[in-house]
Amino acid sequence: MKEQFYAGFDIHKKSIAICVKNQMGETIQEKSIRANPIAVARWVENAPKPFAAAMEATLFTGWVYDELCRYSDDVRVGNSVMLSYISKSKNKSDKVDAKKLADLLRVDLIPQVYMLPRYARDIREFLRYRNWLVRQSVRYKNKISGLLMMNGIEYNASKLHNKGYFYDFLDSLNNEKKLVELLRLSRSQLEILKEFERRTKKLLYKQPGIKERVELLTSVPGVGEITALTWALEIWDPHRFSSSEKAKSYCGLTPSQKESAGKEKRMPISKQRNKHIQWVVVEASKIAVHRVKEPELVQIYQKVAERKNRNAATMAVARKLVEWLLAVDKRNTPFRAR
Repeated sequence: MKEQFYAGFDIHKKSIAICVKNQMGETIQEKSIRANPIAVARWVENAPKPFAAAMEATLFTGWVYDELCRYSDDVRVGNSVMLSYISKSKNKSDKVDAKKLADLLRVDLIPQVYMLPRYARDIREFLRYRNWLVRQSVRYKNKISGLLMMNGIEYNASKLHNKGYFYDFLDSLNNEKKLVELLRLSRSQLEILKEFERRTKKLLYKQPGIKERVELLTSVPGVGEITALTWALEIWDPHRFSSSEKAKSYCGLTPSQKESAGKEKRMPISKQRNKHIQWVVVEASKIAVHRVKEPELVQIYQKVAERKNRNAATMAVARKLVEWLLAVDKRNTPFRAR
């Protein structure tokens, strides 16, 4: 039987600290390499084999993970928050962190996170970029409104961002040349962002299987295209959740819990969640209750609102929506109300 080796990678923008240990915990190799695919490939050529690898989830993790998966069947990415709790110490450096990762991997204590395949992460990045564009568009809309209010100019708020009304409105501001120039610049940026958003959305729908999956998910009351897209691309494989409770926790919809000496205490909603999906599910729950008025969800909302408050009621509805979305996604059949 071949000896197994364990490599810890502490990844930074310009460098990667590596520590390799054997099964007995003895350090076989310690070195620092440049943070680029060529340097990683060169390290692999001279690395002791077979090796397992572990790294912390950071902004730079994705490409290193993909590169190492070409050479090893056991590459793990650890939850950064949980790793900080496990490996807190007085002395901290890149070498020390790489050693700790190697040791945690060796004793199978890496708090592993789910890594989407490379092509799935690329598609998901398109959606996140689209959502970023929407946020920028809202800022430009607010800027336009703010410029008008600062100058005491009345306008029709419901029509302001309609193209026809906006340019007719500008023509009426004959004596405000500097203001008109600023408004035109803001509007041009807004139109560019909208065009990029449309292109991004088209690209997402061209991906195999995405359109069909979105059509199934939008059968759930209150769930629109963007909510369905976000669910599909952030969750990716619904079968990785063995229960709806785990899916709710991942979506950031369940409170954290502390138990000690027989005493149990409920804490606020945990910050350890997928913030992208949390936001869209909460917004979808509001639509399902106040616009679609799905009877079962309205009943849940009213019951919790009477006992607690409206925010708690919205979260309860969001948890129910996650149950429905997970069931539809796993069964691959449209939603049917009871």
